[in-house]
Amino acid sequence: MDTHASASAQTQAEHELAQLIVESLNIDWVKPAEIDPAAALFGSDLGLDSIDALELALAVSRRYGFQLRSDNPDNKRIFGSLRALSEHIERNRVA
Repeated sequence: MDTHASASAQTQAEHELAQLIVESLNIDWVKPAEIDPAAALFGSDLGLDSIDALELALAVSRRYGFQLRSDNPDNKRIFGSLRALSEHIERNRVA
């Protein structure tokens, strides 16, 4: 497992986002550092659903100062993984 973890280690921004996900969605079965940055956030890996997506979007807007819109055609890609969401936040966050 160590080789897999080192191959997909979280960046600092990804770790901060993973902490936000765990805290805002009250996920108590996984630690932020255990979330694989390349793994799917929704469906099989973390098991998040559409309600979780709404809560996560709200938490991101509060923390990073911009809105994730439900009508964005890129949402499937944006919310595809911790890494994809983190990269989207880094490009759009308000400093």
